[in-house]
Amino acid sequence: MKSPVRPPNLRSLLNEIGGERLLDIMQQRIGPSPDGEYFHWDKLRHRNPPQGYRLEEWWAATKFARLALYRPLPFKDKAMRPFQYALPDLVLKLLHRVDRDASSRIQATEQIANSQTRDTYIISSLIEEAITSSQLEGASTTRRVAKEMLREGRKPRTHSEQMILNNYRAMQFIREYAQEKITPGLIKELHGILVEHTLDDPTHAGILRRETDDIRVVDARDGTTMHIPPNATQLAERLEALCSFANDKQPEFFIHPVIRAIILHFMLAYDHPFMDGNGRTARALFYWSLLNQGYWLAEYISISRILKSAPSEYARAYLYTETDDCDVTYFIVHQLHVMCRALDDLVKYLVAKAREVREIEETIRNTPLLQDSLNHRQIALLGHALRHPHATYRIQGHRQSHNVTYETARTDLISLVDLGLLTQERASRAFVFRAPADLMAQIKTISRRQARHGSGPSRAPKSPT
Repeated sequence: MKSPVRPPNLRSLLNEIGGERLLDIMQQRIGPSPDGEYFHWDKLRHRNPPQGYRLEEWWAATKFARLALYRPLPFKDKAMRPFQYALPDLVLKLLHRVDRDASSRIQATEQIANSQTRDTYIISSLIEEAITSSQLEGASTTRRVAKEMLREGRKPRTHSEQMILNNYRAMQFIREYAQEKITPGLIKELHGILVEHTLDDPTHAGILRRETDDIRVVDARDGTTMHIPPNATQLAERLEALCSFANDKQPEFFIHPVIRAIILHFMLAYDHPFMDGNGRTARALFYWSLLNQGYWLAEYISISRILKSAPSEYARAYLYTETDDCDVTYFIVHQLHVMCRALDDLVKYLVAKAREVREIEETIRNTPLLQDSLNHRQIALLGHALRHPHATYRIQGHRQSHNVTYETARTDLISLVDLGLLTQERASRAFVFRAPADLMAQIKTISRRQARHGSGPSRAPKSPT
């Protein structure tokens, strides 16, 4: 990826413009976000400035407007320049969208409001984030194979599958420690989970890089160095400062919880404290921060899936900050857009799932025997089976998908076998369950049989919920 063009030096620009022209420009009160966007010079230079302005004058006016909005952060770059961020209207608007959508559109969604189905959607989201966060770092396993591995609990067969399993375990770790204070030790433990069995040198797991370690972020396509992180001698101190910030000990002024989480994401990746796995650790820390600050919605969204669709934009958001006065606003705006997209996608997903469940429930409602016998997990499985005629199911996978005990998952599947809606066969040392190709016909047969004989065949016991 091509590095962004650095902005002209503001002090030099102001001196160059000078006099009455500078006063005239400042009196026009050009805002910090031209056309409603927080443009870096690299993008602004390709746009048409307001009438009567040169590009450099437009940038000077824009940058001057941002100076009044900057808020300092308790972090410095490797040249000891302080990081800062601004709160232009664009950021406030995006923050409002995140807060609004999370507290109304999604909170009111039936599947999440319903305690019986909530765990199913949490597990699905954790799996999605585990897969796409790993794919961002080079994992190449298909989503279908990765999901089967995670749901069935089988051991990973490849390096990519190990990365995905590690990510999934890390997300579970984050949930477990969501209400704890973050510490350097906890971050190291998190990193160790993320890189288990994937490093060339296993001793680097959970260990800060050393002075002798030559670490730099390069463009995989041409080897261009995009970022050289701070010296390893600073890492212990920087990690302590990061934890202090994460635990709301600094700064003294209020920082919106979502912005705090985004800044943690940025700083961990900027510092690059480990030999490998820094991006995955940074994204996991972002989730921890949201959950720790009461943003339960983090359990249901996958930011990595959005980032994977435009990885160059993700990388560019870091570079914009590095090349323009340590202004983290570029990264904040990018991540807020990502969160809004993730929330929108979650709503679409839940609406589609609700429609699928209604369709299968309508079919089952016309078959009283099934209506009385099936719980929401079995209905969800039948809906999946109708859409995927050749799918197979295992007790461990069903248990993992719905966060229930092994015995509950087993009872669910055996009950469907008793009703003739699944077949059971042994594969290796475990049972495999399959839906017949004519599943819908089987459901209709049960309905007709019940209509002819009244109560129909003996009912299978309703499995526990």
